Formats: sequence, C-alpha cells, structure tokens
Amino acid sequence: MSPTVAALPLPGPPSLPGALVRQLGLADYAHTLQAMQRFTAERGPQTPDEIWFLEHAPVFTLGMNASRAHLLDPGDIPVVQVDRGGQVTYHGPGQLVVYPLVDLRRAGLGIRDFVTALERAVIELAAHSGITATCRRDAPGVYVAEAKLASVGVRVRRSGAYHGLALNVALDLAPFARINPCGYQGLRMTQLSALGGPATVPSAAAALEPLLLRALGLTRA
Repeated sequence: MSPTVAALPLPGPPSLPGALVRQLGLADYAHTLQAMQRFTAERGPQTPDEIWFLEHAPVFTLGMNASRAHLLDPGDIPVVQVDRGGQVTYHGPGQLVVYPLVDLRRAGLGIRDFVTALERAVIELAAHSGITATCRRDAPGVYVAEAKLASVGVRVRRSGAYHGLALNVALDLAPFARINPCGYQGLRMTQLSALGGPATVPSAAAALEPLLLRALGLTRA
C-alpha cells in the first residue's frame, strides 16, 4: 500500500507590493504634473505603486480634448492644458487631490475598474458621515443629489495610471462659477464640510486612505 501523501496547497495569486503613500501638502500643479509624468515614464515592472495626497494653489485644468468654451471667465487664475481625459475643472486650497500612480496591469484593473474604485472610495467615505453619494455612468465623479462632490480624470500610459481624483473638502467654491465644471453648464458643486463630513484636508485624507487602498486592492508599504 502506498503511503498517503498530503496535498500541497496551490499557490495563490502573487501579492502586490505595498503602495507608498506620500503626503505632499500644498504643491505646485505644473511641477506635480511633470513629476507624475516622469514617474510613469521611468517606472518598471517592479516599481511600487505610489499614492500622492496633496492640495494645489488655484488653477483651472483642461483635459486633452476639452473645449475652451467652457472657460467662462478664468480671470487671474492660471489655466493649464493637461493630458488627462475630461473637460475643465478647478483645483484650490481646501480640496483634497489624490494621484494614485498604479500599474493597472499588475493590479488586474481595467480603466473603468480603476475609475470605479476611486469613486467607490469617496462614496464610502461620505457614507461614514451619513452622506448619501452616488456615481453616474455617463459622467465620472461623485455626486450628492444633483451637486458634484468629487471629480475624476485619469490617463494611462504603458499600463501606468496617473492624474486621479479631486475631492472638495473645505474650499472657496466661487471659482467653479467661472467655468462649466466638467463641461456641464450650471453644474452645482458641494463639499464635505458643508455636508457634515470631514472639515479639513488632512482629516479627509486620513479617512480616505484606507478606503482607497482597499478599493484598489493595495496595501500600504
């Protein structure tokens, strides 16, 4: 009689390397864009993903195919043409900007999956404060009733994602009246501090980080 041989466990899927989380504070938009592009161009198969949390000084950004007709009255706020999807949006102090620099192929995520993960993390963050937020298939971002809480715009190059998410926390919303936000005339904007959610960018970042990592299937390095 042959001896019984214990079955060896089958190997599971390879674990993803931990993502480096960086808190960058108030960062210049143009310099940050160049840093994202450089990181994405130089990364290799073993490069750990990174997630950057930051704020920007006031700036309007236009996506690759955005119409300048949606810039109604930019005034003294700089306008920067960028290489993400989407139309025009505004960044300013009091808005949490998140740039997840993720290798989508390694993470097993398609572009739609990636965008959905970003939206889902914000929706879950809002729910923790009793805020009902939703996303829309035809208009990326996160909404509370008819007002937009967060904008999403991404670019993927050689499977590396960059750009990302802008979550309104506690900022002056007046500059949004100078544009058609995301290309929609009359779109209202809202923010967490007005809805009973986190009232500072650091507190919003701390609350969002674990939700975002989980939504993306990542761990913190």
